[in-house]
Order: sequence, then C-alpha cells, then structure tokens
Amino acid sequence: MDITQLILDDHAQIRRLFAQIDEIDRSEKDTLASLWARLGTFLDTHAEAEERFFYPTLLKIGRGAADADDAGDETKDAIKDHNEIRDAVAEVANHKVGSKGWIDAVGKANEVNGDHLAEEERQGLSDFRQNADLDLSHKLALQFARFEADYLTGDGIQASDEDPEEYVKAHEKA
Repeated sequence: MDITQLILDDHAQIRRLFAQIDEIDRSEKDTLASLWARLGTFLDTHAEAEERFFYPTLLKIGRGAADADDAGDETKDAIKDHNEIRDAVAEVANHKVGSKGWIDAVGKANEVNGDHLAEEERQGLSDFRQNADLDLSHKLALQFARFEADYLTGDGIQASDEDPEEYVKAHEKA
C-alpha cells in the first residue's frame, strides 16, 4: 500500500463527486444535499488525514519538487489551501440546496479544491515519492486508510483551520 496512491485515489473520488453534483438537476434537492454531505465530509476528513500523516513526514524527508522551493513551502501552501477548502465547504451550508447561491458556493469549493489537488500532485506527492522508501509509504498508508475509514463511517471530523506557519514550525521540530 502506498500513501501517495491512496491520496491520488481520494483525489479521483473527490473530482467524481463534484462531477456528479454538476450532472444533477437542481430540482433534485434531496440528492444534491446527500451528495454534498458526503463530499463535504470527505473533503474535511481527507485534509485532516493529510495533515496528521502525510505532511509531517514530508517536512522531514522532502526537498521540494516541481515549482516548490522546499518541503516547507509545499506544506504551507497545502495547509493554506486546506483552510480555503474548509471555508468554502462551510460557505455552502449558508445557502439553500439547489439555489444559485448554493451552486455558486459549491463551484467555489470545486475551484479552490481543484487548484489544491493540481499543486499537491505536482509538488508534495512527487517530492514524497522521490524521497520516501516503500516501508515508510506503506506505514503511512495504513494509518491514513484507517483514519479515513474510522471518520468516513461516522459523522466525520470537526474541521478547523490551521495557521500554515505554525503548522510547519510545530512539525519540523517533532
């Protein structure tokens, strides 16, 4: 099992759920609400799993990939992006399901999430694959998979924003 593949699989599922919402008639409010609830929980849980397992390790072994200077920059960007995604997910709840405001808020969540996925795949995941051994990747994959399984089968997690600078400082020292 490989943590980068688990993350990529999650990314594919997230993209698929956004696409499903796009394809549903706006009058199908119960279906939209159910899919959004699943997607919102998935986005929050996925981000939390990355912050608990993937990024602390990347800070220790990463060197920077693609257009990132180093693992610290990759991680700060990711935490900032996670905050934007959490905020966008929370904004959706301020609108009536299927309304123009709701559609716009879901679209904004899709936009900030899409930007994050592309950057993470280009930088952090590449950096990790270049610098982690298979045993480490497997160990983290087991922790990541269990965390998601535990929280996606229940009510999800209590999502909260992190200060990117403080996050990096705390995990570089750990």
